[in-house]
Amino acid sequence: MVLILDGRLELDETLFELRRDGTGVPLEPQAFDVLVHLVRNRERVVPKEELMDTVWGGRFVSETAVTSRIKQVRRALGDDGRSQRMIRTVHGRGYRFVAGVVEPAGEPAAPPPATAPGRAAAPTPVRPVRYTVSDGLHIAHQVTGSGDLDIVLIPGFISHLAFDWEDPRHAYFLDRLGTMGRLIRFDKRGTGMSDRPSGVPDLETRMHDVLAVMDAVGSERAILCGYSEGGPMAVMMAATHPERVSSLVLYGTYAKRTRAEDYPWAQTQDERAAYTERLVHTWDWTADLRMRCPSADEPMQQWWARRMTAAATPGTIRALMDMNSLVDVRDLLRSVRVPTLVVHRDQDPMFPIEEGRYLADRIPGARFVALTGADHFVSGDPAQILDAVEPFIRSTPAPTHHLALAAVAHPAGREATALADALVAAGGRLRHSAAGDVVVLFDGPATAVRAGRSALARVSDAALGLAVAEVADGGPVAGPGVELAVRLGAHTVPGELLVTRMATVLLSGSGIDLEPAPPLGEADLFRVSDTVPA
Repeated sequence: MVLILDGRLELDETLFELRRDGTGVPLEPQAFDVLVHLVRNRERVVPKEELMDTVWGGRFVSETAVTSRIKQVRRALGDDGRSQRMIRTVHGRGYRFVAGVVEPAGEPAAPPPATAPGRAAAPTPVRPVRYTVSDGLHIAHQVTGSGDLDIVLIPGFISHLAFDWEDPRHAYFLDRLGTMGRLIRFDKRGTGMSDRPSGVPDLETRMHDVLAVMDAVGSERAILCGYSEGGPMAVMMAATHPERVSSLVLYGTYAKRTRAEDYPWAQTQDERAAYTERLVHTWDWTADLRMRCPSADEPMQQWWARRMTAAATPGTIRALMDMNSLVDVRDLLRSVRVPTLVVHRDQDPMFPIEEGRYLADRIPGARFVALTGADHFVSGDPAQILDAVEPFIRSTPAPTHHLALAAVAHPAGREATALADALVAAGGRLRHSAAGDVVVLFDGPATAVRAGRSALARVSDAALGLAVAEVADGGPVAGPGVELAVRLGAHTVPGELLVTRMATVLLSGSGIDLEPAPPLGEADLFRVSDTVPA
């Protein structure tokens, strides 16, 4: 039985060898046995007494003998007692092997672990999938790993909580992330094991699903890791809910999905449409992975095809591609105030490295790490990615107070009070501007527009102005965005709902129809249609 440790080392239990890049690493027999027992029982903390019983066969040895062998093992692995990257000391309890472990495809499962006299065998690791309800839909989620930190992984295009574990390299990626903290994953609505409603939701609605999952698993605050198409959603959540985000990790992602004059690296609309047609009509997912991840071998390509087929239908793929084509979070980047790491490969075939630099240049204080390689998917050399990410995650600072980006709605007209009450009943948060004007805050403009249109249908003599602004918790809200929302309200006529240009960017993919309205000074305005999709 050969196990891959940390993506680089081979633990051969049959030949009693530890190898790095095919070359044996010297390790005395007792130290080797300690390593094997820790790896076999990696899902739990192994007490020192158990190591004594198992490795020394019940003979009397001092704790110094155990700590000496642990030190030898760490040295052989390239670990040490200070970083504890692979073997973690749990003071007063024992040791735990925390690095990633992968069984190569085709290898038999490991035999049941040896157990100390009088001790029950460790249970087989179980990765249950749970569900929580968000807006009436069941969102599948899964928690693995352990630690003081919570890590929420926002996946790319498609995910499948069960199939994700079937590829050794992807399993390694997930397992090793789980050594850094409690790993929280989910399948986005419409994909994987989550409910599949008609149509595809916008980023804001999907962000609410992340919050629902965090609430369901008791996570008050987490490190967000967004890769590929998951990056923009992570950016939006960091900007609008900094109180729930400890830090932000972005890998192989972008700010805008299609090309613009000031964003020349993305695909054109025509290129995007051609790619969509090719996926939907050929349904050749092995070819798709060869493009996304040139290092993928045949088993990995076949796994990708099975995973994608299980996770989505052709209609879902088309709808997702169309929705993602509208994604544009450029205006949110300056509002991200949490510690941020941007990682990008220099030959990424999906998103040129300039897209990663664009993110890092515009997120205040963001750190940028360029990796060599041509794999876009996270399972292409996952150790390289995680080597860059792990120090950042482990150095996550204590939470601090931040401003949050919010949709600010100002009710106007003779029935403004009734309109404000209706907005609050729909989930808005009643506040006042520094000048004393009533405003209602929402997480994002899509939620605000839907609530506003519904309320205006029941209140005859009122109107609504909607802008996006950075606001603080508690007390009056102030700033240019708040002032603009108040001015918009005064600029409306009964029954009208006006929004700013920045709000329209965040409404992309929501299905909400807008038409240009007369500007207010230098501010471009847009009128929301009378009919708004639910």
